[in-house]
Amino acid sequence: MSDCLFCKIAAGDIPSGKVYEDDDVYAFKDIHPKAPTHVLVIPRQHIATLADCHDPALLGTLMDRARMIADDILQLAAGYRIVINVRDGGGQEVFHLHVHILGSKKLPF
Repeated sequence: MSDCLFCKIAAGDIPSGKVYEDDDVYAFKDIHPKAPTHVLVIPRQHIATLADCHDPALLGTLMDRARMIADDILQLAAGYRIVINVRDGGGQEVFHLHVHILGSKKLPF
């Protein structure tokens, strides 16, 4: 989508703190971190919310990459949290499906 912030970031049109990229996903540092480590993992394909994604393979890829990034790249051996906010009521601010990886401190529930 031409007006989507995350699509522009994944395309390289807007600078980001890139953590990882491949043909399917792009991961970058959150500009308003809620934990010492806060990375967003997005599919390159524009999908507004988790509720709009009906592709189990894409969801599996997204979660597998989030796990790999947390374990292998960020090395969050003590643990981490994976969060997906869905729609306004769920706290979603940017309407492009994204996974939050939060870590590097004990997180309250």
